[in-house]
Amino acid sequence: MTPAQLSTTIVDALSTLVDQGDLALPDGVPTEVTVERPRQKGHGDYATNVALQLAKKAGTNPRALGELLAARLKEADGIADVELAGPGFLNISVEAGAQGQVAADVVAAGAAYGRTDVLQGQKINVEFISANPTGPLHLGHTRWAVLGDAIGRVLAAAGADVTREFYINDRGVQMNHFADSIIASALGEPKPEDGYAGAYIDDLAKAVEAASPGIFQLEGEERRAAVRAKGYEIQLKEQQDQLHSFNTHFDVWFSELSLHDSGSVPETLARLKELGHVFEQDGALWMRTTDFGDDKDRVLIKSDGELTYFASDTAYYLDKRARGFEHCIYLLGADHHGYVGRLRAMAACVGDDPDQTLDVMIGQLVKILQDGEELKLSKRRGTIVTLNELAEEIGVDALRYSLARYPADSPLTLDVAEITKASNDNPVYYVQYAHARTCRMLANAADLGMALPGDAFDPSLLSHERDGELLRALAEYPRVVASAAELREPHRVARYLEDTASVFNKWYDTKECRMLPQGDEPAGPANLARLVLVVATQTVIANGLDLLGVSAPERM
Repeated sequence: MTPAQLSTTIVDALSTLVDQGDLALPDGVPTEVTVERPRQKGHGDYATNVALQLAKKAGTNPRALGELLAARLKEADGIADVELAGPGFLNISVEAGAQGQVAADVVAAGAAYGRTDVLQGQKINVEFISANPTGPLHLGHTRWAVLGDAIGRVLAAAGADVTREFYINDRGVQMNHFADSIIASALGEPKPEDGYAGAYIDDLAKAVEAASPGIFQLEGEERRAAVRAKGYEIQLKEQQDQLHSFNTHFDVWFSELSLHDSGSVPETLARLKELGHVFEQDGALWMRTTDFGDDKDRVLIKSDGELTYFASDTAYYLDKRARGFEHCIYLLGADHHGYVGRLRAMAACVGDDPDQTLDVMIGQLVKILQDGEELKLSKRRGTIVTLNELAEEIGVDALRYSLARYPADSPLTLDVAEITKASNDNPVYYVQYAHARTCRMLANAADLGMALPGDAFDPSLLSHERDGELLRALAEYPRVVASAAELREPHRVARYLEDTASVFNKWYDTKECRMLPQGDEPAGPANLARLVLVVATQTVIANGLDLLGVSAPERM
C-alpha cells in the first residue's frame, strides 16, 4: 500500500463517516490527506495528522475525531491496526500483503513508476544557461546545465508539458567583437579593443577558414558579416555538442536575433504603449516598472535609438506566452539577483500576474577544488575551465549528481578527489553501487533459473521488518518526484535515492531476507517474493537516477 493508496483509504473512511451522519464537515471531505512515514520505529508503517487538521471544522476535538476515524480505518482492507497517539496523530500499520503488493506494482509500472499527473495540463517553459555564442561553455554554466535539465525532467515526470529552452544571445555588439577577434587571429593582427582572447579564438579562426576557404580574403563589412555567421555557426554547434555529451538536452534553441527579425520587439513596444506603461524621458523610452515593485524604471530604447536587452527580454517573454506557455521558469546566475524584481514587474506591465506565470530562480556559485586549490584555469590553455574539461576530469555522472544533490540557492564547493572517489562516502558511488548490486543479484538468480513468479507472487511473504522498511521506501518515490517538481527541487530525488540505497543495503545484510536459496535448496515462494522486491528496488533507483540525468550502471 502506497501513501497515495492509504490517502484514498482515509478519504473514503471520512466520506463514510459523513454519509452515516457520524461526522460533519461543512467544507466537504478533502480530496487527499497527508500520509508520512513515521520517524520512530514502533509508530506503525504510516502516520497522518488529518484529525488535527479537520477537528475544528468538524466542531470536535482532535482525539475524538481520531478515535472515530481509527475505528473506521481498522475495518478497511489492508489495514492491520490504527493507534491514536498524542494530541490526535494516527499511526497506521498495514497488512503484510497490502504492503508487499507495492513491489509488484513497481515492477508492473517499470520505467513509468513514480510518474504522476499532479501537474497534468500545465504547459511550462524552462529557460536556462542562455549563453552568448561567442565561446565555449564553462564552469559558470555547469550548475544550470544540470539543474535546468533535472527540473525539466521532474516536471515532465509530474505530468507537465515541458519545453527546455536555450536563449541564444546572438544580437548585439558582442557578435561584431567576436567576428573581429576571429579575423584578427586569422590575419595575425593584435586583438581588437573589447575583443575575445584565448586559444579557442585561434582554433575558431582555423575552423572558419577550413569551412569557408578564402573567407578572410573578403573585405570590410562583407568579411565581418561572413566570419560572424560562420564563427557563430561553429561555436553554437560546439555548445550544443558539449551539452549533448553532458546529457543535457534542449527542445528549443531560441535566437534573440529572430525576435528582431520577426518584428516582435516593435509589436511589444506598441502593446506596452497601449497598456500605458511606457513614457519618454531624456530622449529615451522607458517602461514604468516601479508601478509594480521594481526598484527603478527600465529603459527600452536608449536616447541614441539603440534597443536595450530589457526590450528583448520583454518581447521574448511575450513570445513564450504567445506560444501557449502558462508558466515561464527562468534559471539565472548569482549575479542576476536584480533581475527578479524587474522580470516580475515586466510581467505585470504586460498584464500578467507574475505569481501565476513567472518563476525566477537564482543559483549560487560553484567552486571546484583540486589538490586543495580552487580550479579556475584550464590545464591545457591557462584560461577558463570549460564544461568539457570538467566532465573529462570528474566524469559526467559524478559531476551531474554532485551538482544535483544540493538546492540551487546554496553556495557549493566540490572537491574533485571526494566526488570521484570509489567509496561509500561518495553519494553518487553509493547510489550507483546499490543499483549495480541489484543487477548482480538478479544475474545470480537467473543463473539458478529463478524467474519472476507472476500471478504466483505472494506479497504477504515480505513480512520481515526489513522488507517493510524497503517497501515503504519504494512506495514513497512517487510523492518525492511530485514534491521535487512542484518545488523545483530535484535535489530531493538525490537525497531520497541515498536514503533508499541505505535501506536496501541494510535489507541486503539481513540474513532473514535472503533472496537466493542456500546451498542446494530450491527457490521457494519467499525467495521469489524477494526477487520481485529486488527488481522493484532496481527499478526505482534507475528511475530516480534518470531524473537526474545520471546513468544506472550494471556493474562497478
